[in-house]
Parts: sequence; C-alpha cells; structure tokens
Amino acid sequence: MNILVTGGAGFIGSALCRHLVADPRNRVVNIDKLTYAGNLASLRQIENFPNYRFIQADICNDAVVAEILRAEHIDRIIHLAAETHVDRSIDGPAAFVETNVVGTFRLLQATLAYWRELPANAVADFRFHHVSTDEVFGDLPFDTSLFTEETPYAPSSPYSASKAASDHLVRAWYHTFGLPIVVTNCSNNYGPFHFPEKLIPLVILNALEEKPLPVYGNGGNVRDWLHVEDHARALALVATKGKVGENYNIGGRAERTNLSVVETICDLLDRKRPRRNGASYRSLITFVSDRPGHDRRYAMDAAKIERELGWSPQENFEAGLSRTIDWYLENAWWWKPIRDGSYAGERLGRLVAAQ
Repeated sequence: MNILVTGGAGFIGSALCRHLVADPRNRVVNIDKLTYAGNLASLRQIENFPNYRFIQADICNDAVVAEILRAEHIDRIIHLAAETHVDRSIDGPAAFVETNVVGTFRLLQATLAYWRELPANAVADFRFHHVSTDEVFGDLPFDTSLFTEETPYAPSSPYSASKAASDHLVRAWYHTFGLPIVVTNCSNNYGPFHFPEKLIPLVILNALEEKPLPVYGNGGNVRDWLHVEDHARALALVATKGKVGENYNIGGRAERTNLSVVETICDLLDRKRPRRNGASYRSLITFVSDRPGHDRRYAMDAAKIERELGWSPQENFEAGLSRTIDWYLENAWWWKPIRDGSYAGERLGRLVAAQ
C-alpha cells in the first residue's frame, strides 16, 4: 500500500511514519513543510528504509501535492499537517487559518482531482483519512460525561476553530463530491519526540534545568492522555479498516488534572534524577495566570473504535509517562538543539492573557 502522510515530521506524524514503515508491505511518502515543530531528527531511525521517502512540501501548494499523488501512486492519505498549539494560535491565528483551513482545502482539491483519475478498482479502495482533535468539541463539565462521535462542535480557541473548520470541509467533500473519507478525533498525546512547548516535555525539561514549572490557573483542568504509539496504531487501523464517511474518537481512558500530571512528573524525576539540593521538584511548581478560554475538561468515549475495529490503548499512563521521562533523560541530542534554538521554554499566548 502506498501511503501519503502529511505533517510526518511532527510529533504524531513521525510516530505514525515509524509505525507504518515497520510493515514492509507499506510504502510511506512523508510530506512536511518543516515549520518550527517539524523535525527530521525524529525520523532518523527510518530515513534510509527502502519503503520510506521524505519530500519537503507545503500542503497549500496543491500543484505540488497533485504531482506527488500521481508520481507515487498513492492509495491512502493520512492528513496530519497542522498548526496545533493553542497558545501559538492566540498569538498568531493567521497561520492556523492558512495551514489548517486553506491547506486542508487545497489538499482536498488536489486529492479529488487525483481520485477522479484513478481506475475503477483503485477508486473503490482509496481513502482520505483526516486526523483531528478532541478540542473541536469545546469542553465538558467536571463530571462523568464524555465526547462521542455525535457531540456537537463548540471550539473555544483559534486552534480548535481552525481544526473544526477543516473537519467540516473534509465531510463536505464526502457528501458533495463522494470523496471516500474517514475522520478521527484524538485526545492529548504524549511520548517520545514531543515538541517542548507542550505540557509534559516542557515540565520535564524545565525541571532538569531547575526552571519554574508553570501550571495554568489552579491546575484543575482535566485532559485524557493517550500514548502517541497507541495513537499511531489506531490511525493505521482506521486508514485501512475504517468505514467510509465515519468518524472515530480515539482516547486513552486516562483522565488527569494538569496539576496531577505535573506532580507525577516531579515525583518520578525525584527518583530518577534527584536534585542536587535534595528538594523535591514539586517546589518548582509555579501557578501562572490562566490561558484565555481555557477548556475545563476533555474526555473521549472510544467505545466505537474499540467495538468496531478492535483497537484499545495498550499503554498505562503512569508506566508510559515513566518511560517518556526516561526517553528525555537519554536523548538530549534530540531536544537540546530545540531548547537552545527555536524554543527555550518561554510562555506563549501572553498578549491576551496579560490584558
């Protein structure tokens, strides 16, 4: 199977590429614009595999995408290319609209033209898999309710609004033009190769550098955590076995408050890499002004993908978090150039928050 992964140099995209390439029956073509969060070092272990190819390209350039689709005889597209960080969307929403909305539109147009040219047997087998987020649903109260595939959209940030718009475009190309699509919405991911602006790697690396560990508000916001390798398995499964026109929620069944996650990281680091002064890393926790429009709680009902496709998360959160910390302790070659260059751990989204 010839699979095109967009955004395959990002956190989730690189995990997906590594997972797909492990099966020699797959040929993976990875296109990525290589913005600040795209990192070819995350793909070092597969860069010379015969069934893998990287092409630096922008999904907004539909002519280039169309050429790649035809030249590589693509059977599946798994679309992950996106701007993803909420705080960055507060500081600069234009990039999110350009990539997430306009980019998805141009990718859909190139895909539709390519799909219409395919022979009959290939037309029936083709799939466009759009990867989205739980944030398009807005937030939940602090109770036992869950996001389902039927939950109405209610995005709260420029990021989630741009992803919601892209979801709607993909479904419109299915209903109007018949393009065979599937859509997945996932909960918060964690694991190796995670860009250091996100909560878990930011806390790990700030702690190692004896910097404050910022927690928004009182730390009570709740997220459902999913190991990135579990997510990669789910994406591969939906891309091959998912029913055309359907959407699937992917969640880790691991709800934790932000403060609880930070405290757990501190406790694990206390055992793995004790501070020289003997104090707990918890003493570095610093409560900061909350993010504007900060959603209270996300929680996914993954019953549909579990029931229909047989997927379930394999990674326990505490064990997965411990292994993630080990990875950052052992792989400074990957994260240190980022901390020394494109992102040093500064807070983003401050312009609105300060008002």
